[in-house]
Amino acid sequence: MNEVFANMGWGVLFIIVGGVAGVVVLVLVAAILPRLIDRMTPAIDEEKEMARGNTAVADYFGRVVGACILGASIIIAAAVLGGILAALR
Repeated sequence: MNEVFANMGWGVLFIIVGGVAGVVVLVLVAAILPRLIDRMTPAIDEEKEMARGNTAVADYFGRVVGACILGASIIIAAAVLGGILAALR
């Protein structure tokens, strides 16, 4: 019975550590990704185009950044779930 509680404790620890690490990685991705897209499209100033009301640039920029952040979130969730499953075995 003590082994069950120990495994549950490890599972909770992995959830907390994985969640904190996931939040840190996601914040870094959200901070770095717009700058990376700016560097990949040097001929287009996205901020200026969005201020002018160019919705095509805003839609593209928002969708690309959103998709990358969603992808990073899925990867982080899989890593946290893997840690939980490893702790409970």
